Amino acid sequence: MTTPKRSYRGVSAEQRRDLRREQLLEAGLDLLGTQGWRQTTMTAVCARAGLTERYFYENFAHRDELLLAVLDRIAARIRDVALRALAGPDGDPRAKAEAAIGAFVDLLTDDPRVGRAAILESAAAEPLRARRHELLVGFGQLIATQARALYGDNALPPPRDRINGLMLTGGLAELLMAWLNGEMQIDRQDIIDTVATHFAATARRH
Repeated sequence: MTTPKRSYRGVSAEQRRDLRREQLLEAGLDLLGTQGWRQTTMTAVCARAGLTERYFYENFAHRDELLLAVLDRIAARIRDVALRALAGPDGDPRAKAEAAIGAFVDLLTDDPRVGRAAILESAAAEPLRARRHELLVGFGQLIATQARALYGDNALPPPRDRINGLMLTGGLAELLMAWLNGEMQIDRQDIIDTVATHFAATARRH
């Protein structure tokens, strides 16, 4: 028979652990998105979160596991905002694609830490590169799935739909990297219009 875990001021032990994990993830995002992955050490994360190393190891085996959790969390947010935009008001496929891409770009720019972590640091950080590739492939598949939902029988057939989806996600990632690094003097709407037009032109049969 297990002993119930004590609550403190009405907060259970499990809730306190979840809160500490949130603090560590937020500290990890803050450091990764402002100082870069090399400075996002376990010691720095604990100091930023105001927690001891004991609580770090309660949630993560090592620093790289935290970095991966931060990146996965951003990817989940990207997927969520894009799908919500696609499920919005009725419109033609291009308009829906524009809404999804706009929501994605806004997520990366409304909080600059997110843009740097998701686009720049994920490519620079050795512990994150393999996951970055996995996520791009996954988003390519998501694009193929959504293209079928938008275009029906007129969508590209497999495997061309997956090829096109990965080309789009990879190209968009490189474009955003150049933009966030200041290598391309373009604005938000240039990106949204161009990518939406590309999607509309390539995701269906001709």
